[in-house]
Amino acid sequence: MSMKYTIEAYELLDSPSVSGASVKEALAAAGVDGSAVTVKTVQGPKGHTDFIKIWFKGSEGRKNGGKAPTLGIVGRLGGIGARPERVGIVSDGDGAVAALAAAMKLGKMAQLGDVLKGDVFVSTHICPNAPTRPHDPVPFMDSPINMSIANAEEMIDDLDAVLSIDTTRGNRVINHRGFAISPTVKEGYILRVSEDLLTFMSHVTGEDPVVFAITTQDITPYGNELYHLNSILQPCTATRAPVVGVALTAKSAVPGCATGSSQVVDIELAVRFVIEIAKAFGEGKAAFYDEKEFKHIVDLYGPMTHLQTMGKGA
Repeated sequence: MSMKYTIEAYELLDSPSVSGASVKEALAAAGVDGSAVTVKTVQGPKGHTDFIKIWFKGSEGRKNGGKAPTLGIVGRLGGIGARPERVGIVSDGDGAVAALAAAMKLGKMAQLGDVLKGDVFVSTHICPNAPTRPHDPVPFMDSPINMSIANAEEMIDDLDAVLSIDTTRGNRVINHRGFAISPTVKEGYILRVSEDLLTFMSHVTGEDPVVFAITTQDITPYGNELYHLNSILQPCTATRAPVVGVALTAKSAVPGCATGSSQVVDIELAVRFVIEIAKAFGEGKAAFYDEKEFKHIVDLYGPMTHLQTMGKGA
């Protein structure tokens, strides 16, 4: 159960003075090895934010000389607060809450001797004073930094798969309270939904799995003047690894800048889900896509990596 860590992460981030340094201290208190945590302050055109990267070495992961695959868990968001416009943590901050709660739980597990087989990389950023911006049907949180900076800081080359956690309540596409997953996206292709991930989702929630629809626009980089559902699949523009979005959802459209809108029970479900995938992925029991079929689709129709770029003339 991850409820304790979800509440702790939420309360930690619900502060105007929270920083990467204070988050690092909290992670250490939860059992995370301090030497495995890095904090970097990045200045952008609209302010600054603190990026946090956390490594968990697997018993047979590459950081220990093994061959088990590496999973990345990214907490996507614009900001955790919109001060001074709004007081308190905003709905958009739930990606950071989930990622840090997962890190706390993984740290405690490792401290107790439950070390996963594969390496796990967790990243997110901390900004309690992010701007907002207009978006249809409800306002979005903006970010002090642009998406290319976020991808450069939150993604690394040696990931074999990525789970991108992001609040995805500001729309009328997903009419479900809880969390939902996306089809797998890899190198510009929207692939079939992973059967393994659907199975683990049902095991965690005790209900039928929920999948949200995505479009070609959603898997292209921000800044190309196309409509995006939100930033949940932006990591797919910066990696060859398969990416699956883990969306924290609602039945009605909730602005990303709304306060008092985070559902701790829903966040905890997402935390448990990504931890279960981390366990299974390192053991080779959670495939994000069919490698043979992916090779065949590329042979048939060619690469789609141009969708990971800003397009013609960029």
